[in-house]
Amino acid sequence: MPFYRDHIYPHLVSILGDPGPIREVRQRIVPLAQGKVLEIGVGSGVNFVHYDPARVSKIYALEPNPGMIRLAGAQRRRTNLDVEFLDLPGERIPLDDGSVDTVISTFTLCTIPDLGQALRGVERVLRRDGKFIFFEHGLSPHPRVQNWQRWSEPILRRVFEGCHITRDIPSLITQSGFKIDRMETGYLAPFPKSWSYCWWGTAIPDPACRRSSIKWHFAMTKELLRSEPMVRLGIFLGIFAVMSLWE
Repeated sequence: MPFYRDHIYPHLVSILGDPGPIREVRQRIVPLAQGKVLEIGVGSGVNFVHYDPARVSKIYALEPNPGMIRLAGAQRRRTNLDVEFLDLPGERIPLDDGSVDTVISTFTLCTIPDLGQALRGVERVLRRDGKFIFFEHGLSPHPRVQNWQRWSEPILRRVFEGCHITRDIPSLITQSGFKIDRMETGYLAPFPKSWSYCWWGTAIPDPACRRSSIKWHFAMTKELLRSEPMVRLGIFLGIFAVMSLWE
């Protein structure tokens, strides 16, 4: 439903997406951003007012929804930030490897269809000494709440354009080449518990994950050189496919 997606949904998120408890966390974590910043799923631009313009040189604002970009443009005009909008989904980050100092995501990872690909893209564009700032909601640690989450997720996916509240976001982050160096958790009112279990914190690129991937590719290359021609071709194609996904 393009009309709902582009006109009603952006205003719904703008109205509901920044209650007091959530705003307080934004005020604490967004100013940690520095240098060149990629914000994935910038939405209505609610984070713009929390950036420290003395620390941030440029913001690449990734957002595929044209209605959201219109709202975010109005928020940008309230600041002195240098913002470049990129009207693409989270799986298609159009930036060079190691080109940003900070990546920030707030209530975005729940909606990206291919989250693994998006997180690999985040890991790719972030400098080795960069920081990934996240503030997300998802799977509660409490079984009773999880039951409600599984029951209500189909409703939220329709109303909030693909929102998944049963994703274990920290686990997905650490599986994608990051190490979480600080994190807080909790239920943030005024929403129901099944919608409001959140994690917020920072993660850094994990060299151990990168090294293990490189060792795996090296081992597969050695196997390729030892194999028969047809087997060699199959291994080569397999390695190529995996490396394409990684990049």
